[in-house]
Amino acid sequence: MHIMEGFLPVAHAAAWGAVSTVCVGFGLRSIANSIKTKPELKMLLGVSTAFTFILSALKLPSLTGSCSHPTGTGLGAILFGPLAMAPVAAIVLLFQAVLLAHGGLTTLGANIFSMGVVGPLAGYGIYRLTRIIGLSTSLTIFLAASLADLATYITTATQLALAFPDPAGGFAASLIKFLGIFAVTQIPLAISEGLLTVLIYSFIQKHSSDELTSLGFNMNAEEERI
Repeated sequence: MHIMEGFLPVAHAAAWGAVSTVCVGFGLRSIANSIKTKPELKMLLGVSTAFTFILSALKLPSLTGSCSHPTGTGLGAILFGPLAMAPVAAIVLLFQAVLLAHGGLTTLGANIFSMGVVGPLAGYGIYRLTRIIGLSTSLTIFLAASLADLATYITTATQLALAFPDPAGGFAASLIKFLGIFAVTQIPLAISEGLLTVLIYSFIQKHSSDELTSLGFNMNAEEERI
């Protein structure tokens, strides 16, 4: 859901940039606190960042001015909390804009907000809720990753609808149009991302159990429920 360079009106791009800058600031503080008390988590944070970079670089044509792709932010939101994903998304999106011409610098704020703020918040929220309900670990991770992806696409559709309301139906008609176009590719991608995130989490659980324990994951309970 990277919105391409120069596609948004200047006022919209500036507003999303300002909001995202604040979110990135809070996220950097959250990461600094985690790493300061548990420096062994640097490697796991790196894995989460790489996972986000690789998945979000797999773009599919979807809509003029944008595209569809997995996001990869659900995993990091589960492990480090949603705030940490704002600076992670900022780094990923900046590199993709500069090196891959994927997204853009003027639309960086809008893309960070959808992929690094709203998506992780939605994914983390559903993860916490489903854990309280008592669903299995695999199902909670699948739902969290899938919802983070879908929430990102809904936010991007909203951003585009705000910037380009339909001449006849206004914002609502434009939003329905953008959601409908994105849904063709994004729903299958969200399901695929959920399944892949479950596999990656299982791998991390097997090879980095100490780091997961330091993050507060009860490994004995996790192993029984996965």
